[in-house]
Amino acid sequence: MRTRAQESRAAIERLYITMRHLFMRGSYKPMGVSGEGLVNALKVLGPEIYGSITDEEKLELDGLLYVMDRLPRGIEECRFVRFISREGFEESHLEAIVPPKRRRNCYRLDEDVMYVEMTRGRSDIYDILTHLTFLYIESETILRNSTDHKGRISSNWKMLEKIVEQERKVQEVDKEAASAYLSHLIGRTFEETKDAVEKFDQSKNSNSLFSIVYHLGKLARDEKHADEPREISFSATLRERIGHHVYGELWANSIKACLDKHGLLERELHIISANLHSVKNTIYGFQALSISNYEELEDVAIDVSAGDKKKQGAKIDKFAKAHGFIYIPDTSGTNIGVQLIDTSNFTDDKILPGISLSTNPSEKPVIIVMDYAFGEQAYECFDELLKPYEKDGKEINLNVASTSIMGKAGILKGGKGDLMIPDSHVFEGTADNYPFENELKSEDFEGFGLGVYSGSMVTVLGTSLQNKDILQYFMESSWHGVGLEMEGAHYQKAIQSASKIRQSIKRDVRTLYAYYASDNPLETGSTLASGALGLEGVRPTYLITYKILEKLFG
Repeated sequence: MRTRAQESRAAIERLYITMRHLFMRGSYKPMGVSGEGLVNALKVLGPEIYGSITDEEKLELDGLLYVMDRLPRGIEECRFVRFISREGFEESHLEAIVPPKRRRNCYRLDEDVMYVEMTRGRSDIYDILTHLTFLYIESETILRNSTDHKGRISSNWKMLEKIVEQERKVQEVDKEAASAYLSHLIGRTFEETKDAVEKFDQSKNSNSLFSIVYHLGKLARDEKHADEPREISFSATLRERIGHHVYGELWANSIKACLDKHGLLERELHIISANLHSVKNTIYGFQALSISNYEELEDVAIDVSAGDKKKQGAKIDKFAKAHGFIYIPDTSGTNIGVQLIDTSNFTDDKILPGISLSTNPSEKPVIIVMDYAFGEQAYECFDELLKPYEKDGKEINLNVASTSIMGKAGILKGGKGDLMIPDSHVFEGTADNYPFENELKSEDFEGFGLGVYSGSMVTVLGTSLQNKDILQYFMESSWHGVGLEMEGAHYQKAIQSASKIRQSIKRDVRTLYAYYASDNPLETGSTLASGALGLEGVRPTYLITYKILEKLFG
């Protein structure tokens, strides 16, 4: 008899096989025969992030907010969702809708059609398909709750329709009365509904909860009673381009061209995948504000993160621009911004207190900071970046001295804000496992008041698909898993290919990996759907950044 973990892993496999098949086919109806496989597999899996998805009466509110923050505003109103490649819409009169928590250009053509631009690889497509499947499952719950046992429309649904019309006309809505009507339609208490309404109102991306529930239910009703089925489709250009590194190559070439333009191609390079603030603020904070130790840096980082950019933040930005800082905005479609830091333009030879660089300008390193990639996109971009630069018919190998990855991950043994120091990456659902020598060690982070865990990291096909059974298996079995994320194995695949097979970079390239916990999917209330870390994330982010720089140049 199969264990629950085995059933869950089989469900994930079915999900991805089905999604690949539907993608290659070109279109499908999510609540028709074709989409039934996705719906059933997601229900069997019951991912933690989607909470009560298997409950046929209750709507999952935290999961719904998490999903709506990552999808284009208004997508719940659209019958037709079409995934496209970068196909020229950025030059059209259509205004791009960009979800803040999943940066991608989306275009609303009319009241029924939403185009979603996919330039970040297969992982991004699978991620959004999973979110949409969740929405369609929840829409059926709303439909059931809006009718009685004889199929008659309830008075609560009629009142919701009036409330949404009032919102559309920008008329004042009695939110408490409206929440009472809504609570019956979503199977939640008045208190739960009222709290959820407030959360959705605070979201910068989402429509109101009243509007979302109404339109999800309306589309489900139209499909069932008016023969107006919902449909998801994929453009021919997207299907043709996916997997061919089209955007990763454009992205990498723009970085190499910038290095060439500023005469930095021959210099020693240190590549860091992280956010676009901690490396800049750490290095230039010491230079611009005469910070003397890590504790002072942390205080400045908290001020800057809390919005106090008029003082320290503005000083750091101004100083950086005058002393070797170059920002390369993304025009490729990857949505990965890049910074170059030329240390030869510093005012003094110290990169951190007590850590000096060479006094010879030609020997001073250049630091390349790239924003977070998404899943398989990490391989596409890193693989292209580590290839030789082609100039005047010649290939020039980059002088890459180190590759460092600071990531956010789900932790299995600690809590939010704690640290994970991996010694290997286990790629879920494959035999591709990557042991490596990590220069960062657990003892580097002792004494800072954070939990530190060392072991293998599980690179998952999608964080939104994990449930407790699978995660406990990785934690309690001989895999000794300490966390899960989506990019680690992809980075390692690119690094090991470039250093050991292609030999386009040094065979002994230095590798530094560390993650901080954005969530604990094994704890109820601590999943990704529970919200971001906020200021709690400042200490682990800046501590990892500091330790990476200290290890590289100390």
